[in-house]
Amino acid sequence: QVQLVESGGGLVQPGGSLRLSCTASRNFFAINVMGWYRQAPGKQREYVASITGGGFTNYADSVKGRFTIARDNAKNTVYLQMNSLKPEDTAVYYCNKLSPRSTDAWGQGTQVTVSS
Repeated sequence: QVQLVESGGGLVQPGGSLRLSCTASRNFFAINVMGWYRQAPGKQREYVASITGGGFTNYADSVKGRFTIARDNAKNTVYLQMNSLKPEDTAVYYCNKLSPRSTDAWGQGTQVTVSS
């Protein structure tokens, strides 16, 4: 069974930075493009960024230029460096493979709150 464990969230002031981490099961991580997603209160979960095994990245327009996704294949870990955070970035952040199916498992997520 796939295990996804997110960490690194917290409370930060607008303009601040956070670095999220997500560790996945080795086999799952090795074969998949990995992505970060987020879900704000009362909203649907949305795509944030993704990265291929070779390091090719893609970002949602709302975070482009502020967030950076990276992966360490040896550690089965994907990171999300978030800079210039805004209140609208407040959400629970999750990692998973790119375009997960409705039946795919998710981790517990990590809460990011941007507030003064």
